[in-house]
Amino acid sequence: MSIDHPYTACLTFDFDALSVWLGGYPVVTPAMLSRGEYGARVAVPRILNLLEEHDIRATFFVPGHTGESFPDRVESILAAGHELAHHGYGHEDPSRQIPHEERRSMERGLEVLERFLGRKPLGYRSPSWDYSDVTLSLLIEYGFIYDSSLFADDFHPYHPRLGDQVDVEEPLRMGEEADLWEFPVNFCLDDWPHFTFNFDPLRVGLSAPSKVFEIWAAEFDYMTEHEERGVFTLTMHPQVIGRGHRITLLERFIQHVLSRGVARFARMGDVATELSSKVRV
Repeated sequence: MSIDHPYTACLTFDFDALSVWLGGYPVVTPAMLSRGEYGARVAVPRILNLLEEHDIRATFFVPGHTGESFPDRVESILAAGHELAHHGYGHEDPSRQIPHEERRSMERGLEVLERFLGRKPLGYRSPSWDYSDVTLSLLIEYGFIYDSSLFADDFHPYHPRLGDQVDVEEPLRMGEEADLWEFPVNFCLDDWPHFTFNFDPLRVGLSAPSKVFEIWAAEFDYMTEHEERGVFTLTMHPQVIGRGHRITLLERFIQHVLSRGVARFARMGDVATELSSKVRV
């Protein structure tokens, strides 16, 4: 793969399994946990089969809790040539942790992934798509080369800043760019808000796949028609996208990208490595 290819689509999967419920909800029931188990039991094999059919390699952001709960599934992801990246330990929200708690979550997640990989993962995604005041400095300290949690661009990886100063009474004073690539995300390119239903707190997703395809395809087409180059990042969760009508949506989107003939699919870590190599040259 080469960064000289103008357009890239990164399919990313947050394989949260049980942790998405355990890490963010005050009351967790067996039914909620079974939704996470569906992701491991049914959805991951279904996703891997689809990706193999189209010879696509993707990035799976895996909490340490998932790795320890479903090691065989994580091994199957790795054996299929996909990337494993960091997603916390128990899907904790770093913006609600004090610094030593966040560091411990970071270290526990790293310990688990290193057992699978034999090395540190290249990338990180915050479980809440949010930072604390120390998150970015921790990512630098632990040697990550990319993150995918922030919103300041759409199709162009950028360098987030350390030390911004912002206040309602003062204009932004920008800090220094970090030596780390940010692959921006957005909720419209995330299956969770489109599809997930929950009773408490109430969340009504359950969108028609045709609506979501329209959004995803239009965003991809805008990139290829209006930008000279770009990286399209799609965020999915096995327990969400793995339902039959939604995996069909994903296949339809893959076919749409391929039909345009102008973009490749790639693992996020490969793209970040290429970008870093190009900057050094």
